Amino acid sequence: MTFRYDFAPTPFGDALAVFSDEGIVRFDLSESEDPSVPWLLESVSRQLHAVPEPDPGAADELSALLDQYFEGTPIRFDDSIRLDWRLVDGFHRRALETIRTIEWGQTMSYGEVAVVAGHPGAARAVGSACRITPFSIIVPVHRVVKSDGSPGRYGAHPERKRFLLDLESS
Repeated sequence: MTFRYDFAPTPFGDALAVFSDEGIVRFDLSESEDPSVPWLLESVSRQLHAVPEPDPGAADELSALLDQYFEGTPIRFDDSIRLDWRLVDGFHRRALETIRTIEWGQTMSYGEVAVVAGHPGAARAVGSACRITPFSIIVPVHRVVKSDGSPGRYGAHPERKRFLLDLESS
């Protein structure tokens, strides 16, 4: 299996896109100003047990979809981009697959996702799945909100979650 990476621009800065032969394996909105910093690639390499090779242009299709998304076009990324689920399994994967079904402009609570994913009462595990997702934006974990309808967090950047929810509600 070969892995390659490229960067895709977002309003939050460049995001690391890692691809396998089977599809995108990780899309990471960096916490850093510079997503090419070695620690990020080292982290991905540890997860994959392989070192991705740079492949300029590998994220061109994804970048075009992201451009449309951030212009306000309702996009289902997984209609165009194959997902390689190797970095997530078990209930976390079921939760993320459930989250994929949340339509543009809609939300579900962590508890509702847990019920649909087959584990009522596992709202905290849904939160963990959202936190560790290897598919930021592509699997719309930003559409999962608290039971009172408030956004909650989005990693260390709740303002990004609010931005994405506002984008989709307009």
